[in-house]
Amino acid sequence: MQTYETLLTVTEDDLDDLNHVNNVRYVQWVQEVAKQHWLSKAPKEITDAYFWIMLSHFIEYKRPALINEVIKLKTYVIKSEGVTSIRVVEIINNKTSKLLAKSETTWCFMGSKTLKPARIPVEISKIFQ
Repeated sequence: MQTYETLLTVTEDDLDDLNHVNNVRYVQWVQEVAKQHWLSKAPKEITDAYFWIMLSHFIEYKRPALINEVIKLKTYVIKSEGVTSIRVVEIINNKTSKLLAKSETTWCFMGSKTLKPARIPVEISKIFQ
């Protein structure tokens, strides 16, 4: 399984009223790391012709993330078939290696010209598996 990882540091803008990372920010991070992974691996002719939309999203929160903590976002695709792909994102405290949150998102592959779902080509599935 092909994974993609990136690090970020929690800033004041990420926090909610309890001084923990806001739940909405976790969803933004999930979306951002998925996009980074896609753009880093897919050829430009594919990224110009296709994009992904989020169909469903499940996230389980385990522990809070706090200001100035370094967070690892780790993502990988667990299934691709037809027009959909299921991607996992693990949000981990980089210092302690403790899992803070884990998401599973179903994405739909879309044609940029048609704005309709498109079958995921075999070459794209192979890149992410």
